[in-house]
Amino acid sequence: MRDGSLAPISRCPGGHDGGVRIILLRHAESLGNIDELAYCRIPDHALPLTERGEEQARAEGARLRDLLGDEPVAAYISPYVRAIRTFGLLGLTVERQVQEPRLREQDWGNLQDPVEQEVQKQKRHEFGHFFYRLAHGESGADVDDRVASFLTELEQRVENDPGHPDTALVVSHGLTMRLLCRRMFAWSIELFESLSNPPHCDHRVLTYAAGRWTLDRPFSQWRESPDGAIQVPIDQSSSRLPDCS
Repeated sequence: MRDGSLAPISRCPGGHDGGVRIILLRHAESLGNIDELAYCRIPDHALPLTERGEEQARAEGARLRDLLGDEPVAAYISPYVRAIRTFGLLGLTVERQVQEPRLREQDWGNLQDPVEQEVQKQKRHEFGHFFYRLAHGESGADVDDRVASFLTELEQRVENDPGHPDTALVVSHGLTMRLLCRRMFAWSIELFESLSNPPHCDHRVLTYAAGRWTLDRPFSQWRESPDGAIQVPIDQSSSRLPDCS
């Protein structure tokens, strides 16, 4: 689609007799979330969960099992240790499990200097989170490009493979989750930059029904979007796979 969003599936994909949904889950609390100096000695991708994070993941697993019931699931997981460990602690049985590098966190470079990290954060805030390129890493736009590639491939898998589960669980990172939704719903850049990350081990459910995708609940916002854009479409009632017959 020209607006950059994922072209929605216009019918129930071949071999799929129900709707399609994507569950986005942020990883549990990691060491870097409570000790920013950890980034100076441990690569970002290798940061472990905290004890609290492990408890969060187990608790979220119970919520997801209640949400999913007996539905088959395909899991796509960021290859970062904190995401892999989060998934492992959920206690879910899935039909497919894929480590997907395109779902990784925004790249800040290698081991980080704490002073330079604060400088980069301030510059990014002033310049804009989407377009500002970190000195040794990525811009938000770079992440946006790779999640778009992932969504296109996921759509093709669901469309062309009758054996692919109707539900996909994506275990990823806060900014990555927001950009996945920006792509799915063609949200403006201004709106994306106004959204806050979800809490650790918090999820969002994207459901396809009646010819469109909906989001079960909005993200918190730290400001109103300067362009007046809002998070739509929101479907508060969507919790189970819809009937696509």
